[in-house]
Amino acid sequence: MTPSSATPDADPTDPADPMTGAAVAETLRRLRERAPLVHNITNLVVTNTTANALLAVGASPAMVEAIEEVAEFARIADALVINLGTMDAARALAMPRAAASAREAGTPWVLDPVAVGALGFRSGLAVELLAHRPQAIRGNASEILALEALSGPQASGSGSGPAGRGVDSAHGPEAARDAARRLAARTGAVVAVSGATDLVTDGHRVIGIANGHAMMTRVTGLGCTATALIGACLAVQPDPLVASVHGMVLIGLAGEIAARGAAGPGSLQVGLLDALYRMDDATLRAGAAILEPVMAGADRS
Repeated sequence: MTPSSATPDADPTDPADPMTGAAVAETLRRLRERAPLVHNITNLVVTNTTANALLAVGASPAMVEAIEEVAEFARIADALVINLGTMDAARALAMPRAAASAREAGTPWVLDPVAVGALGFRSGLAVELLAHRPQAIRGNASEILALEALSGPQASGSGSGPAGRGVDSAHGPEAARDAARRLAARTGAVVAVSGATDLVTDGHRVIGIANGHAMMTRVTGLGCTATALIGACLAVQPDPLVASVHGMVLIGLAGEIAARGAAGPGSLQVGLLDALYRMDDATLRAGAAILEPVMAGADRS
């Protein structure tokens, strides 16, 4: 995510158009009004950041990970977030159980395939989780390239694919555009690819989000936080494409605002939480940089 001077083609004040700042503001209004319960099975590094970001936008986070509890809780939650960041045997058992329960109950859920393609154990689990039909998938370009390759018709469903460096991407979002579209078409999930310009696709449309700041890459867990915000948006916005775009706008614009007054990554992290908490209609109408169609190779910096 990097800042952009690009101006969206749509009227940013039109709430009837879901790809405008005004529509993002309406989703945020619903979040604050309904305080949806967002069930997170996430990683140890980002638990605090994720919970605080969800609180800042008005959602109610719950970090329920015990295998004895996840199925029950996924049924009563308004959304489920599954993040593969710090894997162990217990999480590997709990995640499919929660996803299956969410699917049965009609609870929307989002998958974050952290470091898929780099490590075989989590790669196999990510492919297994796709069978439970997430509404959305968010990852960096290398993760999306790997997940698409591993879950394709010629894949074994385990092992490694086009890998990044652990949680870091070795590719830009444009490199994953076609893979994201194929993955979305195959799974029925909306796929969001984080990068300098974020890309979100349902397999047909490709939407760009040009909000954010380069300093965000120096704070751990902000991609995971983006996934959690998509989960919160799924709880109040039934269209997964719209929810995913809105979640990416919220994290990107908050990071952009926080960077203006940040001395470095530490103050940016705190400022981002403040920016999410203070986000309002005027800020979203003026600052949301939603781009459609996204032109291949376009310079959005």
